[in-house]
Amino acid sequence: MAVKHIHILGIGGTFMGSLALLARECGYQVSGSDTNVYPPMSTMLEEQGITISQGYKPEHIPTDVDQVVVGNVMKRGLEVVEYLLERNIPYISGPQFLYEHILKDRWVLGVSGTHGKTTTSTMVAWMLEYAGLKPGFLIGGVPENFALSARLSPESPFFVVEADEYDTAFFDKRSKFVHYHPRTLIVNNIEYDHADIFPNVEAIQTQFHHLVRTVPRNGLIVANGVEQTVQTMLKMGCWTPIEYFAGQGEWQAELVQADGSEFKVLHKGKVLGTVKWSMLGVHNVNNALAALAAARHVGVPVAIAIQALAEFQGVKRRMQQRGVVRNVTVYDDFAHHPTAITTTLAGLRAKVGSARIIALLEPRSNTMRMGTHKEQLAQSLQGADQVFLYQPAGLDWDLSGVVDELKGKGHLLYDIDQLAQTVAQFAQSGDHILVMSNGGFGGIHEKLLRSLSTT
Repeated sequence: MAVKHIHILGIGGTFMGSLALLARECGYQVSGSDTNVYPPMSTMLEEQGITISQGYKPEHIPTDVDQVVVGNVMKRGLEVVEYLLERNIPYISGPQFLYEHILKDRWVLGVSGTHGKTTTSTMVAWMLEYAGLKPGFLIGGVPENFALSARLSPESPFFVVEADEYDTAFFDKRSKFVHYHPRTLIVNNIEYDHADIFPNVEAIQTQFHHLVRTVPRNGLIVANGVEQTVQTMLKMGCWTPIEYFAGQGEWQAELVQADGSEFKVLHKGKVLGTVKWSMLGVHNVNNALAALAAARHVGVPVAIAIQALAEFQGVKRRMQQRGVVRNVTVYDDFAHHPTAITTTLAGLRAKVGSARIIALLEPRSNTMRMGTHKEQLAQSLQGADQVFLYQPAGLDWDLSGVVDELKGKGHLLYDIDQLAQTVAQFAQSGDHILVMSNGGFGGIHEKLLRSLSTT
């Protein structure tokens, strides 16, 4: 029997929310439930008319549902999961649904890596769009060039997907990306993250190698040429041509501006053009090289892709300017891993020079909450002039040790409203406030802007 009505458990997540948009485009009736939905995903779903029920309650599953799509936030023991199993309601994981209903007949361009997946997959999708290829895509964020995180685009053979290494579902502990079967694959970097499901970096490399095993020999793997963890993984066996970027790879960049806002693109030593764009940081330059190589593989001329980058607007919550009050600029960024924090601060520093940077951090990811990276956290924040850390209730460790390491520039607060007021009072004209969290951070961005306007 054809599936007509699906209900998505965990619809507020970036992946599942995007999947909801695609399923509706495929003609399904879509509903969903979640416990904590916040912008930009909540806004996008509301604008698309998708109904969201608050909380994971069995009664939120419609009586006429044909299939339940289960997000990886669902666990055994949750009442709604037990309800599904006891009543034998058909269920499927999000990644499997995506492959079976959307990806299986497409040329899939997968973008993987610990960092840079969202930005790089958006670059690839925009390059293909700019070249007139009208790709489908599913991205774990909201791209400014498209205003939607996903679209079907059935007339195009190409589909760009952010290929995440997090596990698939409570009943499928493989990484999500194993389901996607890309023909073009970017491997941006591999670092230790997701400590709640991976015991060490070697376990993550094993999952990446499962992904490599699914890429056909007439495909292409675009790999980071300076990341030893990537090299080690590929040496486990590779049956697909590889093009490397950065380091001694075929794809290299020559910086014209130190902040990465202008750089020359070189392929096998030959200059193919110059990128002038609004993005900052060497990490984004490398993301661009990877995207250029992937787009070229599906037929986009490098010159056209370089033109596309000039009009690339980035992704919401990736160094997104949220407002300027009293000549104080407030940014929102998704950074939540020490490497991402370091590179994000370096990019902002290259932009603002000697102006004062005030960093605010919420340790919200599962890995951060477990304290896995606590030894590296203070060092990753050294690029800021002042650092305000938020200690949320239930955090497994005390942030005061990080504050001590930061010496005079570290501050610890336990209340978001007080944090916003304190930072607003501390800020001076010309300051840049960088807010970093992979969640909503209690709406602190708006609270900061309000406090700045009244201080």
